[in-house]
Amino acid sequence: MTQKQKGILCITASSFFFALMNLFVRLSGDLPSMQKSFFRNFVALLFAAVILYRERPKVTFTPKAKLHLFWRALAGTVGVLCNFYAVDHLVLADASMLNKMSPFFAVIFAIFLLKEKPNRFQTLSIITAFIGVLFIVKPTGNMNLVPALIGLMGGLGAGLAYTYVRSLGQQGIAGPFIVFFFSAFSCVVLLPFLIFDFHPMTWVQLGTLLLAGLSAAGGQFTITAAYCYAPAREISVFDYFQIPFSALLGFIVFGQIPDWLSWIGYAIICGTAIAMFLRTTRTEKA
Repeated sequence: MTQKQKGILCITASSFFFALMNLFVRLSGDLPSMQKSFFRNFVALLFAAVILYRERPKVTFTPKAKLHLFWRALAGTVGVLCNFYAVDHLVLADASMLNKMSPFFAVIFAIFLLKEKPNRFQTLSIITAFIGVLFIVKPTGNMNLVPALIGLMGGLGAGLAYTYVRSLGQQGIAGPFIVFFFSAFSCVVLLPFLIFDFHPMTWVQLGTLLLAGLSAAGGQFTITAAYCYAPAREISVFDYFQIPFSALLGFIVFGQIPDWLSWIGYAIICGTAIAMFLRTTRTEKA
C-alpha cells in the first residue's frame, strides 16, 4: 500500500467511527454538551496513554512542534465544542452541513500553512462531494445566525486541527502522542464545566457515553494517522463518507429511510470518492 492509499483507508475508517460516535451521543439522551464532550475525549485520553506506555515512541519537542501541538489541541477543542453546540441549537441537517465544511478548511489552511496546493481535479472533487452533502442534509435556509456562525466555527476548527496534524506528522510526532495531547488538553478545559454543571446519569447513559468515547478514540487515531500519511488535498474528500455511514446507522437503529434526494447525494459522494481513489492509484503507478 502506498502512503496515499493508507491515508484514504484511515480517513474512511475515521468517518465510520465518527458516525458511530454521533449515534451513541444521540442515544445518550438529554445531557449537557460539555458533559458529552468530556467523555468523548476522556476515553481517547486513556487509550492514547496506554498505547504511549506500551510503545514509548521518541518525541522531539522542537519549538515548532510545541506550538503546533498547542494549536492542534486548541483548534480541535473549539471544533468539538462548537459542533456539539450547533447540534443542540440547530436542525441536525444544518449542523451536519456546517460541520462538513472542515474538508474545505483543511485544504485551504494546508495551502497557507503547509504550501500544499490542490490541483484542479482535487479541487473539483471536494466541491462535488460537498454538493452531494447538500443533497443529503438539505439545509433549511432559516438558521439562527449565532448558532450557525458557531457551527461554522466548528468546521473551521476541525479543518485547522487536521492541518496541524499533518504538520506534526511531517515533523515525526507520533500519532498516539498527538491524540493524547489533544485529549488531555480538552479534558482540562472541560473539567470545570463538568464539576459545576454535572448532570446525574443512569448506567445506560454512562455505558452509551463510554461507547461514544470508544468510537471517538477510534476516529481520532485513524484520522490522525490519515493526515500523517497524506496531504489534505488528496484525502479530505473521503471524510464525507461520514454522511452515508450515518444514514446507514440511522436506518439500522432508528428505521430511518432516506429520501430520493439523499440517495442522489450518496451516489455523488461515493462516485467522487471512487474517482479520486482510482486517479490516486493511477498516479502512483505512473
